[in-house]
Amino acid sequence: MNAAVRAVVRMGIYVGAKVYFIYEGYQGMVDGGSNIVEANWESVSSILQVGGTIIGSARCKAFRTREGRLKAAGNLVQRGITNLCVIGGDGSLTGANIFRKEWSGLLKELAENGDIDREEVQKHAYLNVVGMVGSIDNDFCGTDMTIGTDSALHRIIEVVDAIMTTAQSHQRTFVLEVMGRHCGYLALVSALACGADWVFLPESPPEEGWQEKMCVKLSENRARKKRLNIIIVAEGAIDTQNKPITSEQIKELVVTQLGYDTRVTILGHVQRGGTPSAFDRILASRMGVEAVVALLQATPETPACVVSLSGNQAVRLPLVECVQMTQDVQKAMDERRFKDAVRLRGRSFESNLNTYKRLAIKMPDDQIPKSNCNVAVINVGAPAAGMNAAVRSAVRVGISEGHKMFAIYDGFEGFAKGQIRPEAHVRGHVVLGKERTARFSQGTVGSDARGARGRWPEAVRVGDAAGPVLKNGEHPNESLAGESGRFLSACCIHSLILRDPHVNPFKSRSKAAGTLPGKSLEAIAEQMRTHSINALLIIGGFEAYLGLLELSAARENYEELCVPMVMVPATVSNNVPGSDFSIGADTALNTITDDDVSLLGALTGSVRHSSRGKRFMTDDCICVLGISKRNLLFQPVAQLKKETDFEHRIPKEQWWLKLRPLMKILAKYKASYEVSDPGQLEHVHHRGHEEPAAI
Repeated sequence: MNAAVRAVVRMGIYVGAKVYFIYEGYQGMVDGGSNIVEANWESVSSILQVGGTIIGSARCKAFRTREGRLKAAGNLVQRGITNLCVIGGDGSLTGANIFRKEWSGLLKELAENGDIDREEVQKHAYLNVVGMVGSIDNDFCGTDMTIGTDSALHRIIEVVDAIMTTAQSHQRTFVLEVMGRHCGYLALVSALACGADWVFLPESPPEEGWQEKMCVKLSENRARKKRLNIIIVAEGAIDTQNKPITSEQIKELVVTQLGYDTRVTILGHVQRGGTPSAFDRILASRMGVEAVVALLQATPETPACVVSLSGNQAVRLPLVECVQMTQDVQKAMDERRFKDAVRLRGRSFESNLNTYKRLAIKMPDDQIPKSNCNVAVINVGAPAAGMNAAVRSAVRVGISEGHKMFAIYDGFEGFAKGQIRPEAHVRGHVVLGKERTARFSQGTVGSDARGARGRWPEAVRVGDAAGPVLKNGEHPNESLAGESGRFLSACCIHSLILRDPHVNPFKSRSKAAGTLPGKSLEAIAEQMRTHSINALLIIGGFEAYLGLLELSAARENYEELCVPMVMVPATVSNNVPGSDFSIGADTALNTITDDDVSLLGALTGSVRHSSRGKRFMTDDCICVLGISKRNLLFQPVAQLKKETDFEHRIPKEQWWLKLRPLMKILAKYKASYEVSDPGQLEHVHHRGHEEPAAI
């Protein structure tokens, strides 16, 4: 919240306005006096890294009454305040909207009581209100992310990662309770990020008989040598009858039915504290500037609005519509219309829920369609955090779609040398950057290694440089979502290394992973033919993009390369054309990897419905999957080539450069700020039942 306060103050001063702090929320507005103080530039210095809010916050019963709002109006008029920026949840924003509607009546009453004169009534006839949503629960409809949510997720994931080490050592089951009294976003996304065995949400209660199903899944995981179980519970979790499901109930169930050593950890207010993440600081700064611009552009006819995030764009939505939809979610849950509740939460929430189910629940073999499609996955270039999450998602979705998945090791160089293994070998190697200890866990494995009951088989041990060794036809995979770097590594190593994030055993071989395919096209084509590869998924940075261009250009000479190819940008440099964000650039992990479910369908759908051997020569068969403003797009590399600055290895246009004037303004440089958006008020989009939850 402090970043938002700082942005509002400094942008307000930049445009020549007087800016006031109102301490202690609505209570300070009602009490007036020293609670309302003019702010200057230095008032908000050195607060970006401070958690919470320097101006305080408090619940106020008085403001809920007309008498309290009358006092608040009088205090604002005394200081000439007619523009109000409110940072809070739906309750705070609803109160601000009521205050705005009553404003003219409150001023007339103050004039009748002799507290203000008639001139002041005319001078301050209208109150403009703009809201920013500050809530760690991400429970406000109309925005992709609320201020504070990302920081809370960082706290949760740090705790989960720490707990997993002790849980693994002692073979324990941990039940983690996270915040979310009415919204399960934190529980859902943290479960997705750490690969939790089970998650409880208020919007999507477990079906009847969930106790037995959960115990069966936990016991099956243990039977496959998995040494730990993680269950994540939202504090507002309920069953289908709206009865609460508590962490202690779950612990008692596991202990009674399975006899596992089980612990409960309630994170509590740890999630609210601490240093805000980089994403929250940037988000709040952008929202604060946009809020000031919205207030300056407001007219008496402009309804109260809330500044929201859609994709990577700041948008303005009617406050009343957002609050109404947020309340509709709770109403749907109260009436046990849980499918409607999930739908009303928005496309991001619904997509996350579907992705978690898709990746965590293995379908029985007899229910998996056979596509006769072979899909290869390759990492190219330097490692980036989140690569493993993308690979894990792609492999599991591919298997569930009936495709045969292949892992290509050592980049394009390994591709040419034939370092290609079917999905049964995908988890056989340590992870680049953050190495894995001898860890047994649930995994993604090929059809030849699946258990009789449709399980995700697990690894038994890591083999030598020739590849992983299987035992009883089984192999490993799991917790990839929590690993940095990539496991389709630049080379194999002979021994396990402790989980040290600073150790990179592949450093000396880093050039191999970044080698371009140009000199090995014939060998790569031969490997494509040998393994009957029908589609290729490339995960990497600018080197991967250059490699994709070379493969595209070589299609005329090599028929084997005439297959659909898709690249997922993954680089800390965030310099791949065709996408505003890349995996590894922090924010992209929650965006691109959530859509790997649709990625495999788009990549192989055309192959499935066509004859094997068909040549794919059109430009749209070789694409980059990227985020452009608010949309997830597949863009042909032939088109992106024109938009690339190859000399400097960057796109010719980069959206984030438009943030430089904003940064300069907040740092007290002389700069001009151009409003790229005309500032028109949009409306909340109500998605129909049949409309897909996709970006």
